[in-house]
Amino acid sequence: MNKHYPIYLSLVGLLSLLTSCNYFGKKDYVAYFGGEIINPTSPYVLFMQNEEILDTLYLDKNNRFFKKFDSLVPGMYSFKHEPEYQYVYFDQNDSLMVRLNTQDFDESVVFCGKGEDKNNFLMELYLKNESDRQKMFEVYDYEPKQFQQYIDSIFLVKKEFFEDKKSKLNWSEGFDLYARTALYFSHYIKKEIYPLAHNVRTGHNLFKELPASYFSHRNNIDYNAKDLMYYSPFMQYLNHMMSAIAFEKTQSIANKGEQLLQIGLHKLSIADTIFTSQKSKNKIFTHIAYSYLLEDQDVKNNTAFIDAFKSKSKDPEVLNEITNIGNHIHNLQIGNKIPVNELQTLSLDTISSVDVFKRKSVVFFWTSKAESHRYSVHKKVVDFQTKYPHYDFIAINIDKDMEDWQAAIKDLNYGKIKQFRAVNFEVLKEKWVLLKLQRSMILNENGVIVQPFVNLFAVDFENHLK
Repeated sequence: MNKHYPIYLSLVGLLSLLTSCNYFGKKDYVAYFGGEIINPTSPYVLFMQNEEILDTLYLDKNNRFFKKFDSLVPGMYSFKHEPEYQYVYFDQNDSLMVRLNTQDFDESVVFCGKGEDKNNFLMELYLKNESDRQKMFEVYDYEPKQFQQYIDSIFLVKKEFFEDKKSKLNWSEGFDLYARTALYFSHYIKKEIYPLAHNVRTGHNLFKELPASYFSHRNNIDYNAKDLMYYSPFMQYLNHMMSAIAFEKTQSIANKGEQLLQIGLHKLSIADTIFTSQKSKNKIFTHIAYSYLLEDQDVKNNTAFIDAFKSKSKDPEVLNEITNIGNHIHNLQIGNKIPVNELQTLSLDTISSVDVFKRKSVVFFWTSKAESHRYSVHKKVVDFQTKYPHYDFIAINIDKDMEDWQAAIKDLNYGKIKQFRAVNFEVLKEKWVLLKLQRSMILNENGVIVQPFVNLFAVDFENHLK
C-alpha cells in the first residue's frame, strides 16, 4: 500500500497540528475527517453511519474536502463517493485524511493521520479478501477434503497477518470487533457457499459428505450483534448461511421453481426466528427478498413469496421497492419482448438493443472489477460458440467508465463474442433486473425471451441451447 501513499504537504501539515497532544482535551470527542478525490464522479462525499447520512462534505476547487466534528462517538463509519463506498473507523480524537482515485477506487484508498494504521490495515485485509474471493470460482469444484485444505491454508496466512498487525498497533477492542469479523467471516462465507456452488457447478449434492463439524462455526456467532448489522462482511455471511440451511432442507424437492420458493420462505422463517429486533429483521428480510426474486421468476411463486414478505416486513418503503422489482421481473417473463436499453459499441456508437438481437442470442454480463469472472465467463462462452454457431453470444459490460471497458477488452481473448457496454447501467439494471453478475439471458431471433434468468456455469445450462 505504501507505493500509493499521498504526498500533499498542506494536508499532512494540518494533521500535524490537529493531532498534537496539546490540541485536544482529554475528555472530548472532537475528530477531523478530510481528503482528496482524484477524478471525482460527484461534487461531494457522504459521511455515513449505519447507512444514515451524517454529513455531506463538498469538494473544493482542488477536489478536497475537510470537516471538523465536535462530537464523534468512536465506532465504524463509512464514506461514499457515488457509486462507491468504503469504511473508516474512528477512535476518540482520531483525525484522518483519505486519498483515492475513482478509476481504481478500493485499490487506491490510503489513509494518513491519527488513526491511519488501523484503517490502512483494514483496507489491506479487505483487498486480500477480495483477491481470495475472485480466485474461488473454480475452487468450489473441489472435493470436501481438498476444499477445506485450500481455504484453511489461505485463512492461516491472513490470520498471521492479522495477529502481527494487532500486536504492533495495539488497537482498541471496538476496532478489533470489525477487524476480526472481516478476517473470520470471509472464511465462513466460503464454507457456506461451497455446498451450493458445488451443486450448481457439478450437479453433485455433497451435504452428507461434509464432516460433522463442518458448520460448527455457526455455534459461536452472535446473530444479534447490533454493531455488525450494517457491516458488509457480517451481512454477507448471514445471507449465505441462511441460503445453505434452506437449501439443505429443500434439496429433496424435484421441481426447481417450488424448491426456490421454499428456500425463500425458509430463509424468511429463519430470519424471523434468530433475529430479535424488528429493525434487524426488516434489513435481513430485504436481503432475502432480493436473493429470491433474482432466482425465481414464476409469477405465481413470486406472489406467494411477496405475500409472506408482507406478513413479516414492517417497512412500507422496502415493501414498495420489492414489489417494484417483482413488477419488472414480470416484464421479463418467457414469451415477452426484452425491454429496450441503450448500448455502446466498440466504435463508441450508441445503439438500441433492438438492433442487437437479430439472431438467437445468449446475453451475459461482466465488469473489469471482477477479474476472475471476466476471464472465466469469456472462456466458457468461447467454448459454447464452437458448439452452438447458430447463436450470437453477446457480452454486455457494466462498467461506469468507458475507459475501464476499453482497457479490459484488450486483455480478453473473446473470439466472435459481440461486445457492448451499458450506456446507463442504472436504467439497464432496473429494466433487466440485473442485480447478479452471474446471470444471463437467452432470446430468440425476434428478441423474445426464452430464458430470462440462467447461469452460464450451471451444469444444465446447455440444455437450454439444444
